[in-house]
Formats: sequence, structure tokens, C-alpha cells
Amino acid sequence: MPKLKTHKGAASRFRVTGGGKIMRMYGSRNNFRRKKRKPVTVKFGRSVEVAAADVARVRELLNGQ
Repeated sequence: MPKLKTHKGAASRFRVTGGGKIMRMYGSRNNFRRKKRKPVTVKFGRSVEVAAADVARVRELLNGQ
């Protein structure tokens, strides 16, 4: 049986923490940035945990990490 390959698009968008949580960055951070308020653009720089409904799908793309 061949090796499972990691989905490289998912690997660049998601990070697995030491505790096993899957983190992602906020979207929409570069489009029309000058129109957005400062607190909103600061929020886009932070990472947030992936929703519980999506965790299984993301783990499958990352080969169960």
C-alpha cells in the first residue's frame, strides 16, 4: 500500500499545536483593508481554533496529525 500524502494546500493553512488543537488564520485580511476598522485588522493577525465540525475533515487532509 502506498504512503499517504499530505494535502499541501491544507498544510499551509492549518497548524497542529502541541496539545493537538488545529489552528487557522482569519480570512479576508488583505482585501479592502483600508476600509476596515483597526480592531478588525488587528484581529485578522491572530490565529483561531478550527470549528469542531471541521476538525475530522482537516485531520484527514493532514494524514491524522
